[in-house]
Amino acid sequence: MQIQQLERKGCKRRIKLEIEEIMQKSKILKEKIQYKEPMSKHTSFKVGGNAECYIVAETIEDVKHVLDIVAQNQIPLTVLGKGTNVLVKDEGIKGITLNISINKIEINEKEQTISVGAGNTISEVAQKMMQNNLAGLEELSGIPGTIGGAIRMNAGAHGKEIKDIITEVIAIDYKGNIRKFKTEECKFEYRNSIFSKEKYIVLEAKIKLQAGKKEDIQKKMIEYALWRKEHQPLEYPNAGSTFKRGENFITAKLIDECGLKGYKVGGAQISTKHAGFIVNTGNATSQEILELIEITKRKVYEKFGKEIKLEIDVIGE
Repeated sequence: MQIQQLERKGCKRRIKLEIEEIMQKSKILKEKIQYKEPMSKHTSFKVGGNAECYIVAETIEDVKHVLDIVAQNQIPLTVLGKGTNVLVKDEGIKGITLNISINKIEINEKEQTISVGAGNTISEVAQKMMQNNLAGLEELSGIPGTIGGAIRMNAGAHGKEIKDIITEVIAIDYKGNIRKFKTEECKFEYRNSIFSKEKYIVLEAKIKLQAGKKEDIQKKMIEYALWRKEHQPLEYPNAGSTFKRGENFITAKLIDECGLKGYKVGGAQISTKHAGFIVNTGNATSQEILELIEITKRKVYEKFGKEIKLEIDVIGE
């Protein structure tokens, strides 16, 4: 057993050296690359092991360079935005973890659209729109992720989804080909899209403009923010709704009726405020969160015969 453990450690060390050697020859600036980067620093759950190689892509060229490196050297690739809808396992992430931080906010009055980068947060785009008397993003303004992540999972809140305001998405496939998608080509579904089903990385998007009054827009955004504060456990690290809504049932209601509100495994807890959320009470591990997820799934199935599915992505070793 000890020999096997040493062999695995040696293997990881060798892979790490290979990645470092490869990256030293790349066109990506050294300050954008980190090795053994704790993913607890980059996820809203505040848990997870180290990324073997963590790269911040601030331009489309950065993304292209990484895709070339990945293809030429057969390195595993994981793509992240703000890490608000993911759970990274305690063992970390092998290969390259690519953080999409492409920022851009440009209003085109002629096209009646606003172009935004995949790395822009939903909240900052909503603020920019409000300042320019542009409505349409109020319902989604409190979602704590990026535009790219929201498009990938077709994020939604208060009866609106990102698909309702997107007119075009620019994405790149893993071969480096850039393609423009009209809304109908994005295959948006409930918490799903072509970008989560196939190997595409969202780079930019266009949002349709809708005239409004700054005061009215701000009032709605404040109302939605207060609602989130009252109904969701914002005081604890979490990844948003842990489970998807069922086709003919409300998942959080079933979890609540199983008596699981407040149930804990180590530092992981089913929120006492909203049973659809699992929170990190301060010292949780990814494994504890995963154990709590499995217990919740099993209890709901035993009591109601319903299979509940994850809304978050679980990534890593």
